[in-house]
Amino acid sequence: MTLHDDARRVLTGWVAPDDAQARLRDGYLAHLDAYPDGMWKARREGHLTASALIVDPVGGRALLTLHPKVGLWLQTGGHCEPGDATLAAAALREAVEEGGIDDLELLPEPVCLDRHEVKCGGPDLASVHFDVEYVAVAAPDAQAAISEESLDLRWFPFDALPDKTDDAVRTLVARAAKLLG
Repeated sequence: MTLHDDARRVLTGWVAPDDAQARLRDGYLAHLDAYPDGMWKARREGHLTASALIVDPVGGRALLTLHPKVGLWLQTGGHCEPGDATLAAAALREAVEEGGIDDLELLPEPVCLDRHEVKCGGPDLASVHFDVEYVAVAAPDAQAAISEESLDLRWFPFDALPDKTDDAVRTLVARAAKLLG
């Protein structure tokens, strides 16, 4: 099974939490139908990405990274790579690389989808990220380590996220907190 096949399988089987998320899922599937290379950064019309919100449910907190290109606090994540066997594996790889925590437990299903425009090919090369968002659970005593892909890395209480984030991250954190209850 290819990564493209896995993405179709995951999205087809995913139960969206609301109508807006169901429409996004349908758009992601249409993108994959239109572009056999729709998983890869080289596809300028857009490509799937995988992210993971790292959480400590015991402490009621989320680990966010200050993204150097957009200047916002975001969940860990990024582009799929040829070595990624599944979307979940890509999300977990990104979480470990960017959060510096090796023993994360990735929840098996995505929590949200978020489609956004980015300049991942340079300032004049806009593209679309079709982000598939997972949750990765860390131990309460997990020690994060900042990577070269981030300006900063910090734990934030679920109910006290930084001002410099966006509504998509706030939605992801709220859904993760509710899920982990």
